[in-house]
This record gives sequence, structure tokens and C-alpha cells, in this order.
Amino acid sequence: MAYKTVIYSKKDHIALIIINRPGEGNAVDGLMAGELDEVCARIRQDDDVYAAVITGAGDVFCVDSGAEKGDAPGYPAAAIAGIDQPVIAAINGDALGEGLEIALSCDIRLASNKARLGLPQIARGSTPRDGGTQRLPRIVGRGKALELLLTADIINATEALEIGLVSKVVPPEALEKETQKLAETIAAKGPIALRYLKEAVNKGLDMTLEQGLRLEADLYFMLHTTADRTEGIKAFREKREPKFRGE
Repeated sequence: MAYKTVIYSKKDHIALIIINRPGEGNAVDGLMAGELDEVCARIRQDDDVYAAVITGAGDVFCVDSGAEKGDAPGYPAAAIAGIDQPVIAAINGDALGEGLEIALSCDIRLASNKARLGLPQIARGSTPRDGGTQRLPRIVGRGKALELLLTADIINATEALEIGLVSKVVPPEALEKETQKLAETIAAKGPIALRYLKEAVNKGLDMTLEQGLRLEADLYFMLHTTADRTEGIKAFREKREPKFRGE
């Protein structure tokens, strides 16, 4: 399926989403919101996708369109957060407003050292609407999140790394290679185990420790019923790389 505002491809069990409105700062409009929703549903339903990457076309990741809620387009960050497989954000340039909310909805964030990040909505009398107020404090802590949200500060990639907002910062020309390397490392693991692991972490954060431990144990025992688990043990004993099939 061809899209007008999103480029989608898949290779070696890795899905790639490119936000493609470079002339508009890759800002999300109604069409893009709908297309991102379709792509995310497509990935969720594709057992051949083990990991996904999202990035922006050109030298911008995604900046806020400035639309207010009355005419704001969809909830793309929520759609991305709903992907069961691990998702990596390759922040190739500015990620502001909705753009940072999209990055926050990913599981791992790598950034170009030219990128700037922020949720400046309050500067125009608005607030984040696609998870920014909830995901940011879970990643960087309540105090730092409130500082960034209340001041509308825009930070550079180095500071984002220092506060744990991104996990790695590289020169722009190295970002694609670093992201691909990480995606390949993840995609080499068992796809069912990857989904269960993501579920355990994400759901566990909203549970008590006791509830989270029960969820972890349940998923662990469910994994033991899969062919991938048997293959993993067999490959370990035979001292070879496992060949997981998602079964």
C-alpha cells in the first residue's frame, strides 16, 4: 500500500516508518495521523515484524503543527505506543511538541547531536495532548518533566542524554547506521519473547511490584509453551545461533 505522508518498508524482520512531510517540518496533519494509524495496525498484525524504527524525512524528526485540539489530527503517539513489537525512534532532527510525543511513545530513543527536543505547547496557552504529560515524567522523572513542561524549554541532544530522555547521541551521518545496528540486535531475538518482555515492562510500570511480578511469571510460563523457547534451548546446547520463527 502506498502512502502520501508516510514511507513504510520492511526488511529482515525490521519495519521502517519515515514521517514524510519535510517541507512542513514533518508536522502531523489529518492525513498523516490516519496513515500512521494504518501503518501501526499493519505492524501489530504482522508476525514477521520483530522490531520497528521510526524517523523523519530530511533533517527534521517532527515538529508540532501548532493545531489546537479542536482541529488537531488524531493521536499518532498513542497508535505507535500500541505497537506490540519494540519500537526505536531515530531522532534525526528537531522533535518538538507532537514530534517529541511520538518519540516518547517509542521504547528506545537515539538522537542526532543536531536534534532539539521539547514540549513547548504551554508557550502558546496549550498543553500536550498525545501522552506528553504522562510519558515524559515516567522517563525523566517528575521534577525534570515538570520543569520542561512548565517552562516550555527546548533542550539539545546532549542534555536529553544526560536526563535519560535519549539513550545515545551520535553525529547525523552515523544515526542511521547506529539505529540499524540496534534494530538488528533486537530483531535477532525471539519475536514472542520480545513482545512479552515489552508487555511485562510497560504494564508492570502501572502495577504494584507484587502485581508486576505475577505478570512477569505468567508471561515467562506462557513463553515455555512456544517452539521458539525450545529452539532457543536447543541452539544454546548446540552452540549455534537460534533460528526463531515466532511460533
